[in-house]
Amino acid sequence: MTKFSMVTHQSSLIGSRTRVEDSCESGLCPICIADCPIFCEVSKSALRGREVLYPQREYFGNSTAGSPKDFGFSYGDFQIQFEVRGAQGIEPHEDKVIFPNVNLTTKWGNIKQKYPIVIAGLGSTYVAKRNWEGLAKGAALAGLSITVGENVVGMDPYARFANHSVYPKVIDTQDMKFRIETYRELWDGKYGDVIVQKNVEDTRLGVFDYVMSKLEVKSLEIKFGQGAKAIGGEVRLESLERAQLLQNRGYLVFPDPTDPRIIEQWKEGLIPDFERHSRVGLSTTNDVLEEIDQIRSSGAKNIFIKTGAYRPAATAWILRLGVEGKVDGMTFDGAGGGTGMSPVSMMNEGSIPTAYLEALVVGCLDLIKERKPSTVIPTIAIAGGIANETQIFKALAMGAPYVKCIAMARAPITAAMKAKYMGEVIKKNQATPAILRNLGIPKDKNPKTLTLNEAFVEYDNLHRIHNGKKILPSVVGVYTYLASKLGIGLKQLLAGVRKFKLDLIDRHDIVYISQRAKDVCEKWNLGIESQESLDYESIKSEIYYGNY
Repeated sequence: MTKFSMVTHQSSLIGSRTRVEDSCESGLCPICIADCPIFCEVSKSALRGREVLYPQREYFGNSTAGSPKDFGFSYGDFQIQFEVRGAQGIEPHEDKVIFPNVNLTTKWGNIKQKYPIVIAGLGSTYVAKRNWEGLAKGAALAGLSITVGENVVGMDPYARFANHSVYPKVIDTQDMKFRIETYRELWDGKYGDVIVQKNVEDTRLGVFDYVMSKLEVKSLEIKFGQGAKAIGGEVRLESLERAQLLQNRGYLVFPDPTDPRIIEQWKEGLIPDFERHSRVGLSTTNDVLEEIDQIRSSGAKNIFIKTGAYRPAATAWILRLGVEGKVDGMTFDGAGGGTGMSPVSMMNEGSIPTAYLEALVVGCLDLIKERKPSTVIPTIAIAGGIANETQIFKALAMGAPYVKCIAMARAPITAAMKAKYMGEVIKKNQATPAILRNLGIPKDKNPKTLTLNEAFVEYDNLHRIHNGKKILPSVVGVYTYLASKLGIGLKQLLAGVRKFKLDLIDRHDIVYISQRAKDVCEKWNLGIESQESLDYESIKSEIYYGNY
């Protein structure tokens, strides 16, 4: 019995557990009894059916989900190699060689960024919409990019469409305007940008044409699935009218909201909500390359591709298309989390885990450069469960010189949700002694008088910079997470390897420390060495150069 099989059968994702600890491989207790008060996966499925395919329904819109599975190989299998001599990318002076002077600026495509982070596609899921202001404005203040994800136009109840020969085309939408304008409200116009993504449904509705012509969006992203699932996007719909509206717009909605029997069950309270699904794409090489050319001819300044972690040949195919199509950037999203309603089985058991995926992508790019050294490689971003500065550093080092950014979604959403919640707690004077302890505030402080300035370390700084302009707690929280925690943490790590410019990171800045990492690095010929071999060679070199 593996550790994960226990986790699978007792899953916080779907709210199931077993009565006894020694559950079988099937997920059932060794002896199952009819009057058991506990819902295992099978017993809950017997009552709720398809609902159990997804994370707990009652938290939809106020949660994100991720796989608890140990995928075997991760960024924890690498160690960063610090240095004590010299300094690169800066004047070697003791007053200059300090971590605040590390330059983290980079580019995502042609977009200048203050930090090597992109907030990945956050589309029509309620959790993205409800936290968009904090995410968009926090990203703008930090000087990095954010992507408006799929289905935003199609899900907007106030969107207006014009009849077309095949599919209706969008002519106005409140939600997409809100997404774009919210980001630009605190954007400096220099660092970062708002990017709009599309899937099959968005293509049918003419979303790219609309955002380029009406909202002056110049950075666009084509999506091929994602790391959390291999099928189209899913969300839950809380009203019959909304389900019928989206079905009329061409979405797949289950159960059928126009069926008289289903309508009657809805009115009786027997159906808690409806599922909306998107279609999967059926693209060919020529289709994709022609689409890239069409987008470029329409005036786009940045063309990106976002894809999931499909089998290696499919991943290599999409990578080759991006290189041949001369796109500006590509995001590869590893297993297995999602911002909305990804099937639990797909998050746990499908797709390529992030560190494996990066090795595959980097290995393919090395082969392309080996075959034709003059090939221009798009900037690459890696996504999939990355949440702290050490993971960011290792992913950038492992992917050098191709990986320029890390794409994140769940972690920034968590920052936005928690900051928003804390803002409400403080507003209602409901802070507790436990909250004060977690924030490091002196215990003699009255928790009922906690202020935003005391709770958020960057609150005063942001308000001074913006001349006292009101900035929501969720915005402060996202900015603080991105710029203060990740940004400063990454600067410290770079200073530790004595590299004061981000683009100086290379594969020699990390070593592998496990057999599984050795196998992966050698398979893809990544040029990353083991801790043991590097220790011996470097020690021998230093000893031989010494004068004795």
